[in-house]
Amino acid sequence: MDLVILFGPQAVGKMTVGEELQKLTGLTLFHNHMTIDLVLKFFTWDEGQDLIHTFRDEIMKKMASSKTKKEMIFTYVWAFNEDADWKYIEHVCEIFNGHNIYFVELNTDVETRLKRNSSENRLEKKWTKRDVDWSNDELLKSLDKYRLISKDEEIPYKNYLRIDNTNISANEAANIIVNCFDLDTK
Repeated sequence: MDLVILFGPQAVGKMTVGEELQKLTGLTLFHNHMTIDLVLKFFTWDEGQDLIHTFRDEIMKKMASSKTKKEMIFTYVWAFNEDADWKYIEHVCEIFNGHNIYFVELNTDVETRLKRNSSENRLEKKWTKRDVDWSNDELLKSLDKYRLISKDEEIPYKNYLRIDNTNISANEAANIIVNCFDLDTK
């Protein structure tokens, strides 16, 4: 089994790159808003955060132990200045222990992220982002609170790739991932 963890700041293109990677490889995309948006239909963030993590864990555990060959792409906003985020990534690695895990960090400038934050694909698939003014404000506030881009050599995992996807398409980024890690294609 292969697990690709696509991480980076909000609106950097994780889901869109994940969709292209899924088309190329057949890996199943599990983007972070699949659980966030489900739970937030019923609860506030504070009330439902534990449920978001529970759903993710149970899906990942089932995938990791599946008898049929299944691969997954998981997207995540990793705050490098938050111990809880480091522990969560370690937890995901424990779930997929013995499987191939690939870490792909996407980076782009803030202006590009703000533009992507209101893209048709994003708004169609992430209802919680449809209030674009609120979403842009949250994106900008996060710059002061979190460090969402890793430092050089900070990621301790061997299968790590950083892509500046400011001026490349999601398909180009997906092809870079496939070629770097020699992933099987359909």
